[in-house]
Amino acid sequence: MKITTAINKGVLIVKVIGEFDMHGADCFRESVDEYLNNMGIKDVVIDLEEVLFIDSSGIGVILGRYKKIMHLKGKICLVGVQDPVKKILELSGVLKILKIYDSEFEAVSCL
Repeated sequence: MKITTAINKGVLIVKVIGEFDMHGADCFRESVDEYLNNMGIKDVVIDLEEVLFIDSSGIGVILGRYKKIMHLKGKICLVGVQDPVKKILELSGVLKILKIYDSEFEAVSCL
């Protein structure tokens, strides 16, 4: 799994590439927490366009960032979720609390 980060209008954009599983969950958590803890970022967009698989570790780390961001009074959303991943997120209940947008532009505009 590869993770890239960028800031767009004060919003952290985290792009995940590959399988979002236990092997990459810690790296994802560390990357996002660095911005939340040290750079004053409160709003996060997670781009899953290039993720075709997510396991419970990936779901858990997303939910952990959700709780942290809600505590900071920020917002978090998803972008570009492919059907296989969307199905897993629906079954796990994640989509009851996180909104999916079609594009980064749309997500940043709505945050």
